[in-house]
Amino acid sequence: MDGWVARDTGFPTSDAQDDFLRARRRRALARLSAALRLEYDVDVMLAFDEVVEALGRVGERDVGIQTIPLDSIVGSVDRHRDFDRQFRPTSSKVRKRFEDIANAQRRGTSMPPIDVYRVGAMHFVRDGHHRVAVARAQGRDSIDAHVVEVVTRVPAGAPIGIHDLPLKSHERVFHERVPLPTAYRARIALTDPMRYGPLAEGVEAWGFRLIQHAERSIDRAEVAKRWFEEEYEPVVTLLREAGLIGRREEETDAYLRLTEDRYRPHAHAAVERRGDRAGAARAVTRS
Repeated sequence: MDGWVARDTGFPTSDAQDDFLRARRRRALARLSAALRLEYDVDVMLAFDEVVEALGRVGERDVGIQTIPLDSIVGSVDRHRDFDRQFRPTSSKVRKRFEDIANAQRRGTSMPPIDVYRVGAMHFVRDGHHRVAVARAQGRDSIDAHVVEVVTRVPAGAPIGIHDLPLKSHERVFHERVPLPTAYRARIALTDPMRYGPLAEGVEAWGFRLIQHAERSIDRAEVAKRWFEEEYEPVVTLLREAGLIGRREEETDAYLRLTEDRYRPHAHAAVERRGDRAGAARAVTRS
């Protein structure tokens, strides 16, 4: 929040109406500003189900009543179309409920805690959307909430936007195929979400060769750990020492680029062999 506090004229009904109209004006100005910056999804509220599906839901635990920052509330379980990411009303449909709560708040009526899910540092409202909207419109910084923390397979990290969800989804699938120890997971990051598939295939191919050499069965977790320690980390160290990690790429981007180059000559040779066989077949057909 910007530290702004709603004025109090002493007429709570009128002030509550002003709270709503001010929130709607701020919504319109925010949309205009985002359009000028070509940032069309920056203020779209996140849907809880989409986020946890992308991250991979593992479990949850009730952590009780806590005071949470209003800025940390970025999404909703089921009302993500009624408000934007800053909990400004997107239409007049919620006006009456908004103004009733704003009026009650201005008259000193206490409100029960809202209910939220916590994912990383983000909170998603289960119940209490209008109370959050009013609190933000009136310039408050925090709100009491009953918090249920959701544990995900892929950490949420910093607050994310809709455009981040494909990346998180591909990242989750990668970690299902390559179950790295928690301490190693943060090191694996790609700028292009579609590259997680080829990376997983490369790890699995490396693991297949490891199993052949060991002449015994090795589970995915051990393959993942050994790939990171015996292949990934040494290669990345060499790339870093040689200055071969670009300023705009992650270390995993550089690793994947190198390992793909490593096998490219073999791929070209295979293509050439297939071409030779196809040419011979055409010659036989013509003769």
